[in-house]
Amino acid sequence: MWNTLVAFVKLGRPQFLVGGFINYGLGAAVARLCGHAIDVRRYVLGQAAVTAFQLMTHYANDYFDLDADRANTTPTRFSGGSRVLPGGQLPHGIALVAALVLAAIGVVLIGAIGEHVPLLLAMGVLAWAYSAPPLRLCARGLGELDTALVVTGLVPWLGFAMQAPGLRGAGVLLAAIAPAMLLQFAMLLAIEFPDAAGDAATGKRTLVVRLGAAPAAKLYAAATAAAYLWLPIAWRLGVPALATLFAALPLPVAAWRIARIADHRDHDAHERMTFFAVAQVVAVPALVLAGIALSQ
Repeated sequence: MWNTLVAFVKLGRPQFLVGGFINYGLGAAVARLCGHAIDVRRYVLGQAAVTAFQLMTHYANDYFDLDADRANTTPTRFSGGSRVLPGGQLPHGIALVAALVLAAIGVVLIGAIGEHVPLLLAMGVLAWAYSAPPLRLCARGLGELDTALVVTGLVPWLGFAMQAPGLRGAGVLLAAIAPAMLLQFAMLLAIEFPDAAGDAATGKRTLVVRLGAAPAAKLYAAATAAAYLWLPIAWRLGVPALATLFAALPLPVAAWRIARIADHRDHDAHERMTFFAVAQVVAVPALVLAGIALSQ
């Protein structure tokens, strides 16, 4: 029973929930920066909805990606799914049941919140459509944009909207979240390199599969560079200078990874590529959040 419970938790990939907490908190921090008071009850309800939909996506993704994950012989710690279902640790139907239960919890939380319903529904629908048919955006070369929009766009927007009546200061929010959205897009490309052969074999047409490795590597480099080039613009648009300076701290690592982008052909380098891509997409919004908090 203990092994089953551990496998079920692993199936949900809880380590990726960190990004949801950081990006939601970033939205609320910008609201506070713009003079809005923080309502703890509303904060908790919004975060609960984010976490429910995020976990829903994780379980659904492993269920609907089972064939691609089975065909993937080069997974890393951050790509290729949780490896629970391909390894036979749990019946694959459990993932779908968990995803549907979490979707229902998300819907109940929408009712409890009672406002921002279009925003919350968009978050839930786009999260589900990432891997689930009929849209299955991850297999159409649209999953990368979908994930960037939901995780680093709609999540902080909800955190902001829950605390900011009238959305005063929304322009500052957009300036603050743009680097994370670009890095989220780049991260999705990075984790698709080691999955590309298995994805192509099962008809999962990610951007890396559609574009080919070399053009996708250039796109990864361009998105990463654009995230850091945006920081001076974010400062001019109202993001505190300390926040933009903090966000620039991982720049040497980003430059190193861009310089080594040709490593996408080497499986051992996939571990480094995916690790640093994930690290950046967590670190930059966290550093922006810390800079905003210290500026108030």
